[in-house]
Amino acid sequence: MTQMTMDPEIAAVLMAQAEAAAASGLVMPERGDAFTLRAIMDQILLLTYSALPDAPDVSVTSFTATAHDGADIELRWYTRKDPLTGPAVVYIHGGGMICGTLDTHDGLVRHYVQLTGVPFLAVGYRLAPEFPGTIPAQDAFAAVQWMVDHAVELGVDPGRIALMGDSGGGGVGAGAAILARDNGVHLSKQILIYPMLDDRNTTPDPLMAPTATWTYDNNYTGWTALLGDDLGGPDVSPLAAPARLSDFRGLAPSYVEVAELDIFRDESIAYAQQLLRAGVSCELHVHPGGPHVHDWLNPNGSLSRRVVADRVRVITTL
Repeated sequence: MTQMTMDPEIAAVLMAQAEAAAASGLVMPERGDAFTLRAIMDQILLLTYSALPDAPDVSVTSFTATAHDGADIELRWYTRKDPLTGPAVVYIHGGGMICGTLDTHDGLVRHYVQLTGVPFLAVGYRLAPEFPGTIPAQDAFAAVQWMVDHAVELGVDPGRIALMGDSGGGGVGAGAAILARDNGVHLSKQILIYPMLDDRNTTPDPLMAPTATWTYDNNYTGWTALLGDDLGGPDVSPLAAPARLSDFRGLAPSYVEVAELDIFRDESIAYAQQLLRAGVSCELHVHPGGPHVHDWLNPNGSLSRRVVADRVRVITTL
């Protein structure tokens, strides 16, 4: 029987990272320790995305949206000197619901804008456990509404606004896309990159656990921070855990991407299937040999180049 194996270019990077972590004495926190995991992951995210190529043609302007509860949500508008006229992307950063910031993902957003010419609106949504439940998705939706309201003055076609999120941001973004549908706000596409969708995914799969870069313990920590005692129970809102959604009709056309060694694989595939069964157009990619964050572990590797080329195609044809 042929088993799934890690892409050799990625495996080499992970081995080097493991050796460096061991040499530094890094110890991952106990299951459920959201604040220590946040501190570690924010450092990793900043180092990872700061290493991407420079984006000399990209500039940034700050704005503020107002959340449903009156809170200020920081927005950053990234544009290239010669922007592609018409489309825009509202970007929801990753971080397992508990970590990541506009600063940690600045290099990544600049990279996308440099590659595509499409302007991005990055959203500083509030994180669990300080802001649990549906608050992150509601913050992201507030940013979508702000983008729609300010589209014309920013040179954007209101009919060509997409929402994009990766990992935890993919889950938050999917929740915001549900809110957009329910509130009659048009999205041209939802682009979900290895999205974190299902709070019930906390029991290790023996085939996946050995190669998990975002582990089942990490996943438990993130979901527990967001949902508390409701984790895995019957009363979880699909705005917080979009896999709980029962009616997928009318959602935005979708692009869903995940790798086969990612613990989010099955929930991503299931979400795409539900979209398709509801008559929602959905492009699904499952990449062999990749773990979570397969795209940026080795940006020069063949898998990363294929993945990024697909994303550029989707973004530039909004």
